[in-house]
Amino acid sequence: MNNEKLFQIASLFAFEGEIESIEPLGEGFINDTYVVTTAGSSPNYILQRKNHNIFPDVPAMMDNIAAVTAHIKRKVADPMRQTLTITPTRTGELYAQVDGNFWAACLFISRSKSYERADTLALAYQGGVGIGRFQSQLSDFTTPLHETIKGFHNIRHRFEQWDASVAADAAGRVAELQTEIGWIESRREKMLAFWSLVEDGTIPTRVTHNDTKLSNILFDADTDEVLCAIDLDTVMSSTSLNDFGDAIRSYTNTGAEDDRDLSRVGMDIDIFRAYAEGYLSERKESLTQSEKQWLAFSALYITYEQVLRFLMDYIDGDKYYKTTSADHNLVRTHAQYRLLQSMESQYDAMQQIVSELVAE
Repeated sequence: MNNEKLFQIASLFAFEGEIESIEPLGEGFINDTYVVTTAGSSPNYILQRKNHNIFPDVPAMMDNIAAVTAHIKRKVADPMRQTLTITPTRTGELYAQVDGNFWAACLFISRSKSYERADTLALAYQGGVGIGRFQSQLSDFTTPLHETIKGFHNIRHRFEQWDASVAADAAGRVAELQTEIGWIESRREKMLAFWSLVEDGTIPTRVTHNDTKLSNILFDADTDEVLCAIDLDTVMSSTSLNDFGDAIRSYTNTGAEDDRDLSRVGMDIDIFRAYAEGYLSERKESLTQSEKQWLAFSALYITYEQVLRFLMDYIDGDKYYKTTSADHNLVRTHAQYRLLQSMESQYDAMQQIVSELVAE
């Protein structure tokens, strides 16, 4: 997008000070993100084009973010730095719609930094603190949230999609995938049994972040302490365990998500312990017994779901995930399945770690 158009869009928002520059931030796999720099001592801002193909109801998403951040602001010592601050348009809306695209803005949190990968135990621990604290801050949040992505982490919904994809065989690949399809089917009953505990309330529904990679935790640049969770586009109501499981899937993998060398892929149990320790330092007192009981299993559940989603997209002809080769989604499937196997082989140790931490 050209700079003149970006300045026109930015002018729709209630930014303080004169805009000096607008520069891209990050790689933009989902949203297009920019840093808006203003003159003098005025604050800087983040400007984003929200991807309405991934988030079909941007107004509902922005309502969720506004409600959650307002709740957190009432609880923290520094509300301008310890959660996101939405910057409305000059007419008071949470977003602007330009040429069919949705744009939103928030305050840029100064003197902050983020990390891409938990390559130390200390960072894994702090990542756990960040998500645990986010959930704790919202443990008494009672406002209903919109379901902005239908069936997200709901394995019953995923199986409906899966069964339709296998039956349709849109890319003509099912015949060559009987081994991989067997991986999915052999665990179907176990995964549905877990999800039924969410459906019947045995495992409670809470506010969840739903994208718990380390780069979505912001740290103070001076003290290296956790400031807040960011990138709240996926905030919805689900089980807290989804956030824990997705973080373990992301943090503990010793290889790449699309690693062709499966010998490099596995779960680092020490990273698991460090993240769990940080998370439970914030959440131990407020989790129910059923949540504690199924905490370790949530990592298997989320990783299994990702195996299913990569394989389903390959069966569909690579319609959802961006790919760089004809077999990219199949490579992802195999790598994610190897991670799942590693978790399964260490499951007893994972459960023991959780038991020790909640007993402390």
